[in-house]
Amino acid sequence: MPKSKNTFSSRRSRLVQRAVHAGWAWVQRTGAVTAERPGRLRFGAMGTGTRLAFRQGTVFGEPWIHLGDHCIIGEQVTLTAGLMPDLDLGAEPILRVGNGVVLGRGSHVIADTTVTIGSDCYFGPYVYVTSTNHSYDDPQVPIGKQWPRMEPVEIGPGCWIGTGAVILPGARIGRNVVVAAGAVVRGVVPDHAVVAGAPARVVRRWTPTEGWQPPLRTPAPTPIPAGITPEQLQALSELDAESIAALRTAEDAP
Repeated sequence: MPKSKNTFSSRRSRLVQRAVHAGWAWVQRTGAVTAERPGRLRFGAMGTGTRLAFRQGTVFGEPWIHLGDHCIIGEQVTLTAGLMPDLDLGAEPILRVGNGVVLGRGSHVIADTTVTIGSDCYFGPYVYVTSTNHSYDDPQVPIGKQWPRMEPVEIGPGCWIGTGAVILPGARIGRNVVVAAGAVVRGVVPDHAVVAGAPARVVRRWTPTEGWQPPLRTPAPTPIPAGITPEQLQALSELDAESIAALRTAEDAP
């Protein structure tokens, strides 16, 4: 014989679940770091609208980290300036992040010497950027105990850095560059290029004379026309195929 459902227990479980979710949402809001509510973090500069999601990753050397306006720093993102906390790194910032930058969840930006990220760069999750690499010159000394090599890193504005990409010391990435997921970048990458692989190589590039080479395989997305309201977009999303076909027929009619 089937057991009767315990309505009270089920309702209580739902209430507990809602309470947990509401509590966690409150913790996330309260634990986020902004210029108005920096908590323990005292960055050298933190722009308007910039937010570090809770939970933050490892953060140290904040006086030498400058964050621009309207940046989104995802959960568990590591931001460091200097080899270790509590060092005096001089008068100039070590890590500069431009306006409108998005750093995806779990990404690391390790700036033992200068790292610059241009405005409007978008990072997928788990991107690793470092200005330091281990050296292994002496075969008799453990690699972790040898003095590392440091070279500045520069990422130009408007770049898209895919999930799991690694940007190595000395990398200089141009403007509006796509770095494919999992790519390992070193050296110089020209403007308007797509790079992929380990080590990363240019697989596509745009120039004013030739456009994209090799040519793009899909047409460019059609942007939303100016003046369209959110309510109109919502109404369009609710149309079925038959209604859309009828609208197109009406547009084509003389």
